Amino acid sequence: MRTLRAFTAAGAAALLASVGTATAAPTPPPAPTAQLTDAQVDTAVRRLDATVAEMMRRTGVPGVSVAVVHDDEVLYLKGFGLRRVGDPATVNPDTVFQVASLSKPISSTVVAGVLKAPADFDRHTELPGFALKDPWVTSHVTTADLFSHRSGLPDHAGDLLEDLGYDQAYILDHLRLAPLSPFRASYAYTNYGFTAAAEAIARSHGATWQKLSADTLFKPAGMTHTSTEFQAFVDSPDHAATHVKTAGPKGDGAWSPRYVRDPDAQAPAGGVSSTARDMSRWLRLQLSGGTLDGKRIIPADTLARTHLPEIVSQPPASPTGRTGFYGMGWNVGYDDAGRLRLSHSGAFELGANTSVTMLPLEKLGIVVLTNGAPVGLPDAVAADFFDTAEHGKATTDWLALTGALYAQINAEGRSATDYARPPTGAKPAGEDSAYTGTYENPYYGKATVAATSEGKLTLSLGPEPMVFPLTHYDGDTFSYETAGENAVGRTGVFFSPADRTVRIEYLDADHLGTFTMP
Repeated sequence: MRTLRAFTAAGAAALLASVGTATAAPTPPPAPTAQLTDAQVDTAVRRLDATVAEMMRRTGVPGVSVAVVHDDEVLYLKGFGLRRVGDPATVNPDTVFQVASLSKPISSTVVAGVLKAPADFDRHTELPGFALKDPWVTSHVTTADLFSHRSGLPDHAGDLLEDLGYDQAYILDHLRLAPLSPFRASYAYTNYGFTAAAEAIARSHGATWQKLSADTLFKPAGMTHTSTEFQAFVDSPDHAATHVKTAGPKGDGAWSPRYVRDPDAQAPAGGVSSTARDMSRWLRLQLSGGTLDGKRIIPADTLARTHLPEIVSQPPASPTGRTGFYGMGWNVGYDDAGRLRLSHSGAFELGANTSVTMLPLEKLGIVVLTNGAPVGLPDAVAADFFDTAEHGKATTDWLALTGALYAQINAEGRSATDYARPPTGAKPAGEDSAYTGTYENPYYGKATVAATSEGKLTLSLGPEPMVFPLTHYDGDTFSYETAGENAVGRTGVFFSPADRTVRIEYLDADHLGTFTMP
């Protein structure tokens, strides 16, 4: 009652205070307006040559390609560096790069092109072989839910299955075993949730994802060197090899084209390859509301739906901080002037890093493609560009900031235990027979532990399978060096001979990593 009285008294006081006074209806704040002049944009464009060259010098990234669009004109289109270390061929605007997760806003553009109305994004996703752990969620999940990462699937669900060599059909079928967080109330970035929604759209139109993408977007927009198929990337005579940085005494190792990343299993989420020239055409289309060269390619209303916030992805870190949202294939934010900012980055740890950023109100966008593992260069080039356009110069060292963020991301998931250094007084391992045999797991399939002729143990995982040498650590604990896109260094392998089980630390983030011997 005390709370009710206080509320009533406050309400009465407010009512008495208003007697005899005229109260105007509240008015909304004015809509944001364009603020950048042509001269400001030109200043930022003139700085780009030096910016890219300096950031390449600082990072050693072998090749970069950049496009800038403003007011439906391509103001900047240029390549830098080498397509492949050790080969003299240079990067140009028509060099084909893997764009990694920059595929997502491209794919949502494709889907916007085939849907009849914005509300169609809210239709139930039906795909044979795809289900989620909760039957109710399965029967209600939509394209919008999966494109905005609010289905409840765990972060990067299915990615480790891809690393082990499983195909798209197996991965989508086994997502039904992944634990779910609250539906439409939690955000977790999932390549395979996104892929399931896109594949469902393609199959409902009786087409492969590549054909749907080509017929809906790539061909009509004149994106002649863009594909969602890995083979098209490999077959292009002018493509940029992927590079990783080898270990050096002070982090100064050389860049090397050591790996090949085939992302076909998650093509809608990460499988696009394209050029700076083609991406400039896509930027023009995005900034013109779906038209290009006077021709309507994508309906304006369905394209606009992809730019709307669907879920909070980054709560503000402080009372004065800005909230980050995710739309459909886009990071969605609003700057201090109230202007919509759309962006997305792409990263393959096996050797690619890309970014796109747009200010639709200013009709301004930049795309940066690179052939090096993520060290922050594309994001830094884009941030430096917009900072210079706004303030006439860069106000911070963006490369230091983005590089630190990527380093932090790369450190996540690594074991807290240094398995390369067994503890003092480590207990001996048991007999090989205590560990060898074939274990089963409903999500990851079989794990086979075998003894070699050299007296070592190996762990085999995946359909091929992949074979990992085991190194003894302490007692019944071993370790192995992880491999693939999501590798995290050494990980623990914990045997329980009495229970006839083995738990693999790397595979157990969602409590799915225990294998049992029948």
